[in-house]
Amino acid sequence: MTFLSILIIATCFLAYANGANDNFKGVATLFGSGTSSYRNAISWATITAFAGSICSIFLAEKLLKNFSGKGLVPDAVAISPDFLLAVSVGAGITVLVAALKGFPISTTHSLTGALVGAGLTAVGADINLSVLGTAFFIPLVVSPLIAIVLGAGVYFVFRAVRIQLGISKEFCLCVGQTETIVPIPQPVSCFTMTTITRIETRLDSEQNCRQRYTGTVWKINSQKLLDSFHYLSAGLVCFARGLNDTPKIMAILMAAHALEMQAGLLLVGSAIALGGILHSRNIAETVGKKITPLNHGQGFSANLVTAFLVIFASQLGVPVSTTHVSVGAVFGIGAITRQANVKVVSEIALSWVLTLPIAAFFSACIYRVLRLYGL
Repeated sequence: MTFLSILIIATCFLAYANGANDNFKGVATLFGSGTSSYRNAISWATITAFAGSICSIFLAEKLLKNFSGKGLVPDAVAISPDFLLAVSVGAGITVLVAALKGFPISTTHSLTGALVGAGLTAVGADINLSVLGTAFFIPLVVSPLIAIVLGAGVYFVFRAVRIQLGISKEFCLCVGQTETIVPIPQPVSCFTMTTITRIETRLDSEQNCRQRYTGTVWKINSQKLLDSFHYLSAGLVCFARGLNDTPKIMAILMAAHALEMQAGLLLVGSAIALGGILHSRNIAETVGKKITPLNHGQGFSANLVTAFLVIFASQLGVPVSTTHVSVGAVFGIGAITRQANVKVVSEIALSWVLTLPIAAFFSACIYRVLRLYGL
């Protein structure tokens, strides 16, 4: 097996890890708000993300150059297979471990850390860290803050529009029988058991009952209309994610001239889709349900903000993280409703801080081993 073949496999591993950690984030609000089941949500995510991967070759060419490593290290190093292999494996390990643990981290952040780790090991002080400021770090830090503000603002505006249109919320009232086992003391110091059946009512929007919207808009049931827009917005987020992330991973193959662009595109897109199908469940629970409770309108608002920011950034060639943006938008809404789980968000933020040094450590070690043994 040639070194380029190993590099192709390693890049597919990175793409698989990216799908496992990122694919479900676009549809997490569908799952979290009860609009869709997990299976339907991941199916919709896979289809739309793959469509974004296909379109990325035409709409996000600038990202291919940004993630090739050129400018960060000398060109001779940036195109060497051992450097590219260390970057892809180091970033891939970081992202996949986070996905299995349920931490929604950024593939963009992981790749940045891996580039720095392998670059420092390869050229030491000759690494050009100045390019990381405006090209990488600033977008990664600023984008979630913008998403928090926009998420809160868009939800506030939509809520005002809903009230103005006379659309109200309703809950279903659940009525059913419950059985309770009651011990009855006996004279001989023992107990007998009896069962008491009673009627119980419950008002619940989380499990037994769901919050829904009443009224019509354009003579269409408001709930059905919102659900349709919610699906479209979720698909748009996943499309944007495929559009933004695929070139970053493809850049590794393009730098080494390992595959033609069309073949690399299909390979990376397929690996991303497979990773999402097989290993998205933990991320679904974290983003969809643990950050903050979401209803249909809140999920739709978060998706609109995420899709807008990621697509806009892709057009500019700015490597923002879909993860940072989507989590920021959801948290912004949770802050407005005062239902955000600060502990979960703090854990996610800590995982973001640790992503770069962990990816840098892995890629540096891998590059050192490859060079030491002349692989």
